[in-house]
Amino acid sequence: MDLIYRGYLLWLRINQPFKYFKCPSLIGGFFYFLKKTLVTQKVSIVLRRKMKDNIDNKARIRLEAHDLFMQYGLKSISMDDIASKMGISKKTIYQSYADKESLVVEVITTIINHNQEKCDIDRKIATDAIHEIFLAMDQMSQLFHHMNPSILFDLQKYYAQGFEVFKSHKNNYLFEVIKKNIQRGVIEELYRPDINVEIMARYRLESIVIPFNPEFHSKIKFTLAQIAEELSKHFLFGIVSQKGHKLSLKYIQAKIKK
Repeated sequence: MDLIYRGYLLWLRINQPFKYFKCPSLIGGFFYFLKKTLVTQKVSIVLRRKMKDNIDNKARIRLEAHDLFMQYGLKSISMDDIASKMGISKKTIYQSYADKESLVVEVITTIINHNQEKCDIDRKIATDAIHEIFLAMDQMSQLFHHMNPSILFDLQKYYAQGFEVFKSHKNNYLFEVIKKNIQRGVIEELYRPDINVEIMARYRLESIVIPFNPEFHSKIKFTLAQIAEELSKHFLFGIVSQKGHKLSLKYIQAKIKK
């Protein structure tokens, strides 16, 4: 209390509050100042708690939507399904997300950002270009393990904004990662020196989305992760040099022993 009073006196000297206070006395002014300060602090605390609750709600909704989308696809899950699973009203969801598309966009953006961060780390720790590909295969295996193969088809057909986010990620970030990996492999003499980097990078980029094609995955009884790994190996063995071929076999054997 003494510290607050001293603070008040200092504030009083600087701002001459008697022009504005309704209380004519110094003590009255002090308690008026104290009351205003405590009220302001209380309002600030309430607002901060409310903002935190809103942020927490938004994050919880996004996480629940992520799990449902990954398991069942985008189109088949409604806002009602998400609300029911969380035990909240649909109105609560709409307080955080204007519509389903905005929720889809945030889920897709979060997945992409997370995987870009993981990819950047893997590229730094990879001992060589082939090791980088095997780390990418592990990452894809984890990502695709519980992913519904209809996600990309749903995104393209029903959620244009979300698909644009994915296309930007694919055509910019992924393309550069693939291109730099091929260039690295050529320098390390693990890939053939006669490779057309631009063509093979584009080819690899498009092959990544093949497992999501309904005409493809509906006719074979393998998971997304299995298909993605097989296509990755096919690409790798098509570009490696003799030295890179031997190293690739070593990485495959090490992967089998895990």
